Amino acid sequence: MKKIPLLIGFLAVLCSIGCNSHKEENHEEETFQVTTPVRIDTSFTKEYVCQIHSIRHIELRAMEKGYLKNIKVDEGQHVEKGQLMFQIMPNIYQAELQKAKAESEAAKIEFENTKLLADSDVVSPNELALSKANYDKAQAEVNLAQTHLGFTDVRAPFSGIMDHLEVREGSTLEEGELLTSLSDNSKMWVYFNVPEAEYLDYMMNTRNDQQQNVNLLLANNKKFDQDGVVETIEGEFNNETGNIAFRATFPNPKGILRHGETGNILMTIPLKNAMLIPQKATFEVLDKRYVFTVDEKNVVHQTEIKTGAELPHLFVVESGLKENDRVLLEGIRMVKNNQEIHAEMEDPNEVLANLDLYTE
Repeated sequence: MKKIPLLIGFLAVLCSIGCNSHKEENHEEETFQVTTPVRIDTSFTKEYVCQIHSIRHIELRAMEKGYLKNIKVDEGQHVEKGQLMFQIMPNIYQAELQKAKAESEAAKIEFENTKLLADSDVVSPNELALSKANYDKAQAEVNLAQTHLGFTDVRAPFSGIMDHLEVREGSTLEEGELLTSLSDNSKMWVYFNVPEAEYLDYMMNTRNDQQQNVNLLLANNKKFDQDGVVETIEGEFNNETGNIAFRATFPNPKGILRHGETGNILMTIPLKNAMLIPQKATFEVLDKRYVFTVDEKNVVHQTEIKTGAELPHLFVVESGLKENDRVLLEGIRMVKNNQEIHAEMEDPNEVLANLDLYTE
């Protein structure tokens, strides 16, 4: 009976040794993929939040006070340059014009009579000059009355889209009262803010005669079907944000874009001789980014790197790595610093191809 427990214990020891041996064999057989950084010319797309403005956007206001007789347009309507939009009751201004014309005619007759007398030396040249001045003044009053009457017809100063009506027919208007706004959407100005460092990169890598093409991502996450061009940069940085405003111009032949829309500018930025590694090969510790490098003895070392631009599935490495450094590609959570591993080299170009890299 005593032999049975001894036998069970012996078997347990053998099982334990066999299991540990099996685990060790599995551990020794586990292979980790490593690769090296790649240097290539490529590009990445940078997004900037933007505001979309009409190339011309103005407020239409009443130039004269009075009773709003007619509204000839409707909200959202496209109007042509010179088209009549609003009519203010013209009766008072017509009467003022008639009065001014009558006074001008009287002044003209008086001037002509004075001129005849002056030609006969009946009146002095000063009286003739005074009569001429009165006639000129009367003519100016006619012109002024005609101008006031003309302001009772509010016409479109350019072709565009009308906005919300701020008044209704029958309203009593004050001089300068807002009627509506008008937007010329044939082209759109799109403003976006660029940080100082990126502005410097742009200026140092762009020739004076070179225009930067950009795209526009709309609020529905679809790309606008027209390309834009960066035409101007504002003269000063915003001291609070450290940004400077860029302005791109987009043609708008279908009238899709409207004043006040928002979106994202997509700017393609070229990268020359950039060092790239897969994002999945990196990890962060206390706001610092690291990779595991593998030396010639297959010992892993935690190595801090500094990354720059971020591409789909890739980081641009600015410092911390050399081109021939082997970087652990898979299993970064399964190893420890200074641990020896069994490494298998992967072709870096094949690794990048599997990450769907698009290069130029």
